[in-house]
Amino acid sequence: MKVWMSLVILSACLIITGCNQEESQQSDKQSEDAETKETQVEPKEEPETDTADRKVSEDGSMIEVEDPERMDVIVNKQRKLPEGYEPPDMTVPEVPFSFEEFHPKKQMREEAAGALEELFQSAEEEGMNLVAASGYRSYERQKTIYENSVAQNGEEYANRYSAKPGTSEHQTGLAMDVTSREMNFRLEQSFIDTEEGKWLEENAHRFGFVIRYPEGKTDITGYAYEPWHLRYLGEELAGKVHEQNKTLEEFFGLYPTNQ
Repeated sequence: MKVWMSLVILSACLIITGCNQEESQQSDKQSEDAETKETQVEPKEEPETDTADRKVSEDGSMIEVEDPERMDVIVNKQRKLPEGYEPPDMTVPEVPFSFEEFHPKKQMREEAAGALEELFQSAEEEGMNLVAASGYRSYERQKTIYENSVAQNGEEYANRYSAKPGTSEHQTGLAMDVTSREMNFRLEQSFIDTEEGKWLEENAHRFGFVIRYPEGKTDITGYAYEPWHLRYLGEELAGKVHEQNKTLEEFFGLYPTNQ
């Protein structure tokens, strides 16, 4: 009888010990899981500027941009705006223009217009005399400009200085050509030799703009140097592009193959 009771007690002890060991192992496992969760680094989200819309065709054919209303939309010789596209929230920035009467080319998208006003105000405070010349252009207006340039100067020249309709940044409402009274309101490369041109090159990014077609980058952008052409991106992105001294094509890895 005693032997039987001893066996029963021994079996009970083994069962209790096994349960305790299992509970201990489960507790250790839960502690390890909790520690892993605490120390695990969440994967960084890709910046908003790196999206599937950042692409060019492999064969060099034209691609239609998927979201033309983005502030960082890229429009160039390979990436066109949707047919009939008209930008939203258009307004006229309160800055000096080279002409008095209203014209659609006075317009920009609201956010870009506000940034341009701040840029002009800062420039004026530093003794600069900037003048806005040309902002928004519709598809039809760009078509007329391009065709006139071809007729007057030939297609090769036109392709270096004027965008084909549907591929102009001016149609996005995010671009503005800027000049000065010293230039007699002309848009010429010699603008960079003026105090206003130099100031713009050094300071535009502070207000969310970049010189879209910089000097020495024609083989990448497809356009000749335009120190007067401002493109709005927003302060953060414009600052990065300026700091890296890159075109938007270089910054986003978009290299046109059919210029």
